[in-house]
Parts: sequence; C-alpha cells; structure tokens
Amino acid sequence: MACPAAPWLLLVMPLALLGSLVAPAFQPEQGQAGGESGQQLDQEIGAGESVLVSAYVHLEFSDKTWPPMFSRNLTLLPASASSSLKTLIGLSLTTECNVNHTGYSHCSCLSGYQWNASVCSHHLLCHPQHQSHQPCGCLVFSHPVSGYCQLLPPVPGNLRLNSHLQMPGDTLNLTLRISQEATNLTWFLRRPGKPTPILLQKGTQVSLTSSQGQVVLSISHMSQYWAGEYMSCFEAQGFRWELRQVVKVPLQQKEVARIPEKLSISCATSSGFQLSCCIPRTHLAYTAAWSPEEGSQASLLTTSGSQCLVLAIQRCPAADTTYTCVLQSQDLDPLRFPVPVTIIQDGDTTCPENFSVVAWNVTKAGHVAEAPCPMNKMGVVKRPCRPDGIWGPVQTDCTDLGILALCIKAKLQAGQGRPAEEVPQILAQLQRRVGVASSPSDLVALLSTVKSLSEVVAEDRMHLDRSALEDLLTTTDNILDMNISSLWTQAQVQKPTEGSHFLLAVETLVRSLSPEDQPFSFNSSNVLLQSQFFEPTLPQYRISFPTQPPVWAEIPSHSLAPLVHNGTNISITSLVLQKLDHLLPSNYGQGLGDSFYATDGLVLVISITAGGQAFTQAEVIMDFGDTDDFLHCVFWDHKLFGGEGGWSGEGCRADAAIASPATWCICQHLTAFSILMSRQTVPENPVLDLLSQVGLGSSILALLVCLGVYRLVWRVVVRNKVAFFRHAALLNMVICLLAADTIFLGASFLPSGYLSPLCLATTFLTHFFYLATLFWMLAQALVLAHQLLFVFHQLSKHRVLSLMVILGYLCPLVFASVTLGLYLPQGQYLREGKCWLDGKGGAFYTFVGPVLAIVGVNGLVLATAVLKLLRPSLSEGPPVEKRQALLGVIKALLILTPIFGLTWGLGLATLLEEVSTVPHYIFTALNSFQGVFILLFGCLTDKKVQEALRKRFSSNQPPNSTISLAINETYILEQSKRSEASHEERMTD
Repeated sequence: MACPAAPWLLLVMPLALLGSLVAPAFQPEQGQAGGESGQQLDQEIGAGESVLVSAYVHLEFSDKTWPPMFSRNLTLLPASASSSLKTLIGLSLTTECNVNHTGYSHCSCLSGYQWNASVCSHHLLCHPQHQSHQPCGCLVFSHPVSGYCQLLPPVPGNLRLNSHLQMPGDTLNLTLRISQEATNLTWFLRRPGKPTPILLQKGTQVSLTSSQGQVVLSISHMSQYWAGEYMSCFEAQGFRWELRQVVKVPLQQKEVARIPEKLSISCATSSGFQLSCCIPRTHLAYTAAWSPEEGSQASLLTTSGSQCLVLAIQRCPAADTTYTCVLQSQDLDPLRFPVPVTIIQDGDTTCPENFSVVAWNVTKAGHVAEAPCPMNKMGVVKRPCRPDGIWGPVQTDCTDLGILALCIKAKLQAGQGRPAEEVPQILAQLQRRVGVASSPSDLVALLSTVKSLSEVVAEDRMHLDRSALEDLLTTTDNILDMNISSLWTQAQVQKPTEGSHFLLAVETLVRSLSPEDQPFSFNSSNVLLQSQFFEPTLPQYRISFPTQPPVWAEIPSHSLAPLVHNGTNISITSLVLQKLDHLLPSNYGQGLGDSFYATDGLVLVISITAGGQAFTQAEVIMDFGDTDDFLHCVFWDHKLFGGEGGWSGEGCRADAAIASPATWCICQHLTAFSILMSRQTVPENPVLDLLSQVGLGSSILALLVCLGVYRLVWRVVVRNKVAFFRHAALLNMVICLLAADTIFLGASFLPSGYLSPLCLATTFLTHFFYLATLFWMLAQALVLAHQLLFVFHQLSKHRVLSLMVILGYLCPLVFASVTLGLYLPQGQYLREGKCWLDGKGGAFYTFVGPVLAIVGVNGLVLATAVLKLLRPSLSEGPPVEKRQALLGVIKALLILTPIFGLTWGLGLATLLEEVSTVPHYIFTALNSFQGVFILLFGCLTDKKVQEALRKRFSSNQPPNSTISLAINETYILEQSKRSEASHEERMTD
C-alpha cells in the first residue's frame, strides 16, 4: 500500500516488433491517451522494425524520493528475436505524479513529452501556464490517472519579428508561420516584472492579418507599455504549442525619475544628502552610474516595479555642483539626467525647515523643494520657496498606485485584456478605491479610468449587469461629492475638458445595462437613475425624481410610435446628476452669450434603446421646477468648441406650462439637458460688439493723433510745473490706454476658448495697461487735489514725477502679477472662450476693485474742483461772473470726467442682475470712445496746445472770436487763488 503522497510513474517502452500486432489490452483508449502515437499499432509493420509503443506502467514508491535509476532513460539487455515475437529494447519515463493530502494527483511530463490537447482541455493546470514554458506540462487529476504524456512531434511552426529592439513610436510585426493545420490561435504579452500574461486582441493599436500559412500581429506606436515577452499559443497535431519572442523598447527621458530634479541644501544643517535615479523594469539591460563620485557612495535599490540607483553624498560640496545620472545600454546612446545642487551660503534668504505634508529641508529663496510621495503613491510633492523666504503652497502630484493601476488596466481599447471579464472587475475595484483619492492627480486618474471603460463598452457593444452598474453609479456619486474648490478646480487646470468627458462616459455606460436586469433604479445624494423595459404597446413615458425642486420628464406617445411599430421592445433610461453642471466648462453656444448664466444644479440625461440600437430623436417635455422668466432650455453638446463641449439651445425651447406657473422645456432630441438662468440678462449682442469695436478703433486712431500732437508742441506746453505734471500724466495715460485698447481689440479676434500662452499673455497685458491708465488718471487727480488744497505749497518736480511713475506703473504691475499668481493655479484666471479675466472668480474683481476705488477718489477731486470754482462767484459775484462760473463748471465736467475715468463707474450698473440693456450701451459707448474724448477735451481744447499748433502751422494768427471750452488745472488754480485772495480781503474788511 503506497502512502497518500507517494510518487508514481508512467513509462513508455520502445519494442522491436515482428509481424502484425494488435494493441495490447492495457493500452488506454485513444480519447485518454490522445494523439497519433496510439494508432501506430494498427498499421502493418515489417519484421525487425523498432517502433515506439506507449504502454501504461504504474510504479509506486513508499517515499517521495525517486530511485536514482529513474533519473535517466532505462535500458534492458537485448533479447534474441527468435525467443519471442517482440523484443523490449528500452524504457523511457514520460510522466511523474504526486498525490497530495487532498487526494488530487499532480502529473507532470518529463522533457520531450506533453499532455495532448484533449486531455489538457478537461483538467486544470498544476500551476499557472505562465510559470512554465510547457503549455500542458502538468495537470491535476481528481480520479485515477488513465492517461500519460505523449511524445512531442517537431514544432509545427516558428515565430519571427522584424526587430527585437523597437524604438518608441515604431510598429512591431510578429509573424507566425505554421506548417500544419492550427486552431485556437491566441496571442499574449507578459510585461517585465508582471507574472500574469495579458491577452492581446484587435484594438486601436493591435491588428491581426492572416494569409495562407502565416499570421501577422502588428502593434503600432510602440512604447514601454508594449515591451515584454510575446507568446503565440495554438493547437496543432493534437498538442498545444507556445512560441515566444522578447521585445525590448528603450527608455525615454520622461520614463526616468530623478528625485529630486534639483536641490538646494545648507551644509550647516545637513552634512550629506541623497539623489535617486529610478527606471521601470525592462528586458533591456541598463547600467547606471552617477558622476562625480567623489565623497559619495552609490547603491542599487530594487522595488516591485522599478530599480533605483541611489547616490549618497556623505560630504557636502563646497560650491554648487551638478550631479549627472548616466544610463547606458548596448548599442544605444546614453541617457543623461543632470541634477543641479545649489549650496546655501551665509546671508542667503532661505525658507526654514517645515513639516507640512512632508518634511521640507531648509531651501534657498527662489528654489522649489521636492520630496517623494508617501508610500503607495507615485509622483513628486513640490513646494516653492518664495523670494522673500516664505513657503508657498504645497503642490502634490501624487497618484495612488491602486488607482493608477486601474487606469492603466482600463485601456482595454488598445488591444490588451479581456473586456467582457475585466470591465466589471475594474468597476468593482474602482468603487472601492475612489475613497482614497486625495489629490487632483487621483481625480484625473479616476475620470480617465471611467472614460476608458466607456470607450471599451461602446466599441465592443457590451452589456453591464446590475452589479457593475451599481458600482459605476456609486463611484460617480463619490466623485461628484469631492471637494470642488480644491480637487476639481486643480484637476480642470490639468485637463479642462474632464467634466465634459466624464458626463459622456457616464451617459455611455448607463445605456449599456443588460435588458435582463431591467427594471433598475438607483438613488443616492448626487445620482438618481431609473431604467425600464417596455412592451411595444407603450402609450407614453413619464418619469419624476424627488429632487429639490422636483424634476419630471415626459415623452409623448407619437414620439415613441416609430420605435415600436414593428413590435420591438424598448428600453428608456433616465439619469439625474447633481453638482455635475458646476464642473462643466462655462461654454455657451450661439445665441447664449458668454458667462451670463448659471445652471439650476443638475443635469438630466434621457436615452432610448430599441433592438440594441440607441435612438437620439424624440420629443421630450421636461419640468425643472423653476419659474424664472429668463431661463433657457439647453443641452450639453459634446461637439462644440472643438470637442471641449458646451451648452446649446438648438432644438429646444421654453414654453409656459399648462395650468402651472412653471416653465416647460421641450426638446426634439435626447441627450444631457439642463436649464440656464440669467445672471445678467443681456445676451451676446452683435450691435454692442460692433459699437465696441468701432469705438476702440476710433480711440486708437485718436490716441495716435494725440501722441503726434504732443510730439509737436511738448516743449511749449510744459514750461511750468503745473503744466508739466498735467501733461506728463496725460501723455502716460495716452500711451497706456493705446496699448490696452490695441491688445483688447486684437484679443477679440483670437479663436474662442484659445487657452494658450498667447491668450494668457494677452489677458495679463490688457489687465496691466487698463489699470495703468486708471492709476495715471489717479496720479493726475492727486496732483490737482494738492494744488487745490495747498495753493501756496511748491512741489519738487523730480520727486513728484518719481511718485507718479511708481503709482502709474508699479501699482498696476503688482495687481496684475498677484492676480496671475493667485488665480492661474486655481484655474480661475482666464474666462472660458475669451482672453480676459474670469468673471466668476476673484480675478475679475482685482480689476473692478481698483477701478471703483480710483473712480471714487477722482470723483472727490472733481467735486473739490467744482466747489472751488463755485464758492466765490455764485455767492457774491455779479451776474456775468455767475455765468462765467457756471461755464467753468460745465468745462470742468466735460474735461475731467473722461480724463479721470469717471465713466468707468457706470460699469457697476452692468454687474447688477436683471439690468436692462441701456447701461451696457452707455458704458460701451463712453469707454470705447474714451481715447477720442481725451484727444478732444484733454489735448486739442487746451489753449497752450492750440497756440503752439497755430504758431507751428501758420505765421498769421487769426483773431480769437469764439469762447473756448478748454480748461485745465492752471485755470482752476487761478480761480482758486483768486477765491482765496477775495476771501482774505473780505475777512480783512
């Protein structure tokens, strides 16, 4: 009796046969022994020929140790042919089996033998197929083994490739040539460091072509993602075969990680430091080295997915040093990765040690400190040290390894994996991983995973079961619950279209619910779904959701009739996504204007499937529970703005509800619906746009004329300090306004949504120059105020001019720069579809705030000037003097109002809700033509300018018989001094 775990053997015997024989009684059936060798006994065999006869011999041993004699082929002494009709000339082992404690037999084949395909298909492998180069080398039997391993015939084919070394971007061609009829051909890829092979199928990067006797597998756009061992598996001659080729792809610069990329260090607080150069696992052999090596020690650190060469610098260098990591592989150019190290010297401004998020060492001002991400995350954490020695915000680019692995695995459309099996698995794992997302990179990876899965489902026309759809909707609910102000805002900076793509992905996936799992409903805080399967007799469809306010939708029977006329069952799915509307780009299609609207907080998605085909044309009536008279019924059109997506009202209209104060939305197609409520009810107006462009063009020409006039008369008009201050401020104001108007007019011709460095620079410069214009207006007003209030106080020409330059250029530069640095990282700097400040965040108010403040100050100065003109004349002067004073007031208003920018105050009215179009027209007209006003009232009506021009262009001066409307600070000051003198005389009397 053998012990339960005792080994036993199966043997094959070569016999010398005489005459014709039949198969012995102990020969297994062909279905068990399988293969053509069992049929050799039925053939006519000549006398004296030696043939291989498969015989079943069961040898058991009392322990687990094989006798030494079984480690080689067994041979017997030859026998006389005359003594018997058959002669046994040798024995060879084919199979060895072990019985484990559960009673299962693990039977493996010895070299040169293999289980045939028939037996292999009915039993489990002892270990995963990828751990052995024999596709059927070991099987598990739950019953007594009645078969044995067969002798393998010659390999019926070969696998060749165009090159073992594939450069990134190349196309790999693997050619399988087969000499025998083959079936069940499959392809696999085993990546470096990954034990499980991945099934390859046709996809965006994988293609298969076949012809007589050969099959070609092509992989386009080669990268590290496609490097590894390729396996071609097929059945031929009754056996399973595997042919393999290793494909190597050189590393690219972006695939090598330097930690840190650059470093600043204080030798006083740290005597040494470490630098790492990490590469992913690859079949291509690389040697790594650091230079210089003096005072350092290099060591190799190996992890599950990468290898790092760590350089430990034990002695801090005396001066700035650049360390270089050099990666070398045979027949390839070396890769060099410099890491500059800056040594902090005494007296340098630094940021102190800090332990926010991670440990930050002392860092030199103006540098960026770097640290590796925490465990189980990939990426780098950065933190800038500002020039003033204050730490900036932590910038994390860490991605959870679990989420990243799912994101990579989800790219099934490229041709790797089994979509039908893996899509539900990935959705289940994603639902468990969404809770650990804590960075914008995590959110981007989550959204990319959902997007990739939707593309696979749409391409393969897959159906999701109830469990998979619940996992998707739970994940969607958690994603919509994420912190909008931090994760979503920063994620949209990286990828502005993520919200639109996420909506399209969810739309696609919810339509793929299997008909067998309907009806289906799902309710959560942000996601509500109802899917129903209807018979052809459906009269109409009506659905409602318990949102606040409630939402309902209805599809009339006449819209459904064309779908059910042939007896086809239909499936209707309605989905409500709350909070998603705030995550979509503020893009508005034709007729909706730009950034004047707010959505009501949700998106309603309705889809119809009939006969396995999606239909998009049907009338749908919706009530979003809003009574706003100015709402617009819209849908999200994924094709607008170059694929970025935007709200469109095409095919939709708003109608008054029947017996209800609400407004119905009626659309003639199915997609993602919402409503837009007017925040500023002035839509895009062609007349207003034309007025603005004509006014800006006129202002630009007028300002150029003004510069030409100053070029001619400058020396004549600035002969005293007051005139110099006035005209110096006016000249700089003209230059800044000319630059601002030119850039703003040019920005209007940039493509809508053009978020490029050019658009960014345009916005910054427009912001700066308009502020500079207003600050120069403020400088001119302050000089005038000083002269009015301190009549006999003389100002220093150089000191005042310096202060005016600081106020006119430095202050607006600070405002513009702080706005850029503060709001650009948050994605709130640029307006959607325009090269101007975002009107929804704080960026726009960094322009509005200074404008209103300057307008207020200038208004006080104007009021002071008017009072100085009115006080003596209107109180005690004769009627003629009264009329002259009133005329002076009118002149002051005409001149100082456009010059001091008081017309910008009208912009406040345009920011109010539910305002009419009148303030918009007044504001646009006055400010777009401001350059013309400055030319007329600030330059040409000045008496000194007129006199200088007459002297330059005419030798004879005509008599002045008209009343000039010119007034300047000199006139006001003269009136002010006269008033002071008159007041003193009256006090003396």
